[in-house]
Amino acid sequence: MSAVVPGLLTGLSLIVAIGAQNAFVLRQGLRRDRVGTVVLVCALSDVVLIVAGVAGIGVIVDRAGFVLDVVRWVGVAFLVWYGVSSLRRAAHPGGLAADERASGRVLLTALLLTWLNPHVYLDTVLLLGSIANTHGPDGRWWFALGAATASVLWFSGLGYGARLAAPLLGRPAAWRVLDVLIGLTMLAIAARLALG
Repeated sequence: MSAVVPGLLTGLSLIVAIGAQNAFVLRQGLRRDRVGTVVLVCALSDVVLIVAGVAGIGVIVDRAGFVLDVVRWVGVAFLVWYGVSSLRRAAHPGGLAADERASGRVLLTALLLTWLNPHVYLDTVLLLGSIANTHGPDGRWWFALGAATASVLWFSGLGYGARLAAPLLGRPAAWRVLDVLIGLTMLAIAARLALG
C-alpha cells in the first residue's frame, strides 16, 4: 500500500505538463462542452494504459518500434491539422457556448489526442510500468492504483475546474488568445514529434 503515494506523484508529474490532450480538455471544460465524455475518455484511456504497462505490455511496445513510428507520424499529421484548426478559429473567435453539432467530433478528437500520442506509450506504458515493477509483485498494483488515481483527479480537475476561468475567457478576444496558444502548442508538439 505504501506504493500508492509514489504512484500518485509519479502519475501527476507525467500528466500535468501541458500537451495536446490537456489543452483539449481545458478548452472543452471552458466551453462546458461534453466535459464528462472528454474526462471519461482521457482518464479511462490512461487507466487502461497504466494497467497494460504494469502487466508487462511495455516489453511488446519496446520491441515494436515500427508501430510507434506509425503512431508518431499519424499523430504529427493530426496535431498539425488540430493546430491549424485552432489558429483558424482564432481568426473568428467564438465564446463559451457549446457546439451542439460537434458531439461525435469531440469524442473522436479526445480518442485521437490520447491514442495517437506516442509519448503516452513511452510515459504511461513503458516508464510507469517499469517504475511500478520496482515495487514488487504486490506493490506494483498499488503503484498503478496511485498513478490511475492521479489521472482521474487531474482530468476531472482540469475539465470541471476550467469553469473557474470562464469569466476571464468569456470575451471573443480572450478566446482568440487561447486558440492561438493552443494552435501554437499543437504545432510545437507536432514539430517535436516529427524531429523525434
